Amino acid sequence: MVVGVPKETAPGERRVAMVPEVVKRLAGKGVEVVIESGAGEGALIPDALFADAGATVGDPWRADVVAKVAPPSADEVGRLANGQVLVGFLAPMSAPETIRALAGTGATAFAMEAIPRISRAQSMDALSSQFNVAGYKAALLGAMHSTRFYPMLTTAAGTIPPAKVLVLGVGVAGLQALATARRLGARTTGYDVRPDVAEQVESLGAQWLDLGVEAAGEGGYARELTDEERARQQEALTDAIKGFDVVITTALVPGRPAPKLVTAEAVQGMKPGSVIVDLAAETGGNCELTAPGEVKVEHDVTIVGLVNLPATMPEHASQLYARNLQSLLELMLDDEGALTLDFEDDIIAGACVVRDGEIVHEGARKTAEATAA
Repeated sequence: MVVGVPKETAPGERRVAMVPEVVKRLAGKGVEVVIESGAGEGALIPDALFADAGATVGDPWRADVVAKVAPPSADEVGRLANGQVLVGFLAPMSAPETIRALAGTGATAFAMEAIPRISRAQSMDALSSQFNVAGYKAALLGAMHSTRFYPMLTTAAGTIPPAKVLVLGVGVAGLQALATARRLGARTTGYDVRPDVAEQVESLGAQWLDLGVEAAGEGGYARELTDEERARQQEALTDAIKGFDVVITTALVPGRPAPKLVTAEAVQGMKPGSVIVDLAAETGGNCELTAPGEVKVEHDVTIVGLVNLPATMPEHASQLYARNLQSLLELMLDDEGALTLDFEDDIIAGACVVRDGEIVHEGARKTAEATAA
């Protein structure tokens, strides 16, 4: 099997789908890797390091499998041929035009975000690995934009109390944000509509904020709240967040716009100098005043709406992603190192979005049909 790794073309994307250590491991399985020249520049990995690991620098679009990070552009989709395999983040629920175009190529496409959440697939869970990076960076952004210290300081000039950090939504990103903020010395609190994660929050030394609104869904995700539940949640949060210096929001509902947790009224009630870091900015934001891709100040509160935070830490984000990709690629190999796709396998079948000219992922198909002209 030959795996091709193009240079990412999405604005601001610095990650690369492969790193030298994974090139070496795949070579041991009989896999050849072809890297586009400059593919690793954003992650500070020169072509020479890939070549030393056994990769060939050349045209990745002729490979059996094309491995990417970000969803392909229209030009990149046009370079795929019938029978090729594409693997990467494809945004199957939010980019129907891309998915329809992929179906038209005759290629087979696998979405990293569609990999089933089962124990056997944990090593392939790129969503979790990248959310880990985002949660870590969110805690740092909160500290950077805050006008206050995170840790308690005892000095000759007196004692400064620790900052109070609230994390809304404690999945992978939220838990990492809590852990990182606590390591920096902040007093941390976590909230989620899934009550079963309270124990995880407390295991990190954080307090649990109970607002009396529960909405646990399938697969470990939260379901969408009813209008009544959302109103109760927003009212309770408006009062609760007044006492926090930094609020980090991470709440997502698969295939839906991000739920609004922090209202404009809530922002107005926060202390001057407070910070909101909105990790859901790319899907509309958890804060009503978030501007995706921007940092703004409203009512003397800094609202950080930067998107694609993993790309701001490209070295380790690429390393983690490449390891996830390696695990998936190894599942696609037979004993001789040839590409063999077993669609009886839950992981292969679950991650497949496009096959034989058809959209086979149920959620992606419904979205594509609903948005078709």
